[in-house]
Amino acid sequence: MNLELDGKVVLVTGGSKGIGLACARAFAREGARVVIVSRSPENLADAKAALAKDGMEVTSIAADLADGAAAERAVIVTEEQVGPIAVLVNSAGGAVRVPPSELTPEKWRVAMDAKFFTYMNVMDYALPRMVSRRAGSIVNIIGTGGKIASPIHIPGGAANAALMLASAGLAAAWGHAGIRVNVINPGATMTGRVQMSLEAESRATGNPPEELLRQNQKRIPLGRYAAPEEVADAALYLASARASYVTGASLTMDGGLTPLVV
Repeated sequence: MNLELDGKVVLVTGGSKGIGLACARAFAREGARVVIVSRSPENLADAKAALAKDGMEVTSIAADLADGAAAERAVIVTEEQVGPIAVLVNSAGGAVRVPPSELTPEKWRVAMDAKFFTYMNVMDYALPRMVSRRAGSIVNIIGTGGKIASPIHIPGGAANAALMLASAGLAAAWGHAGIRVNVINPGATMTGRVQMSLEAESRATGNPPEELLRQNQKRIPLGRYAAPEEVADAALYLASARASYVTGASLTMDGGLTPLVV
């Protein structure tokens, strides 16, 4: 299947590890010119080295996307040094899981900065450029925590829910200009964040993380957590010409855990 991504400039935020790195690898494999963004220069160097071993060359930009000025710079550098952004994949940031007893006003603000604004800041600067060219695809990788309230993920879930609404609204607002905006909501995925989530759940329940992992996977109809590469494959499709009439969509990838009709 020709996804028509060859030569396209793809900006992947959070592209140095986890789902973001899997997306960077998937788009590079399709021949796209990939730019990855992360706060950590060390993580970016590791990601570039890992991709280079597979013959994939990417551009990297170190930026804290919770800072609007840094997000603007990342967009400008991408377009000046690589080319016009055809696809934006947002996978940066993630709110720390917090048991309800540990919630404070500051933790709510931190959660919004870590997830909501890291996405919105980049879109605020990439979208006008896409609109001026009357072409562009955005894939926001958010999470099922914005639909299913978890006692240990309330601030992060609230940020996720806000991103879902913003994504749907932007899709409706800019569809006439040839812009598509779609959402992927992964459930539990085997990344470094899994351990963080299990440790927060362990503090809330008193159960060991290893037992919680076993119990969690047992509840999933497919019997396992997702692999980052599976989420990346879905992002490829939604960003590609094969999904040219798909916008404002929200794709849940949780192995059948929440069989909702939406």
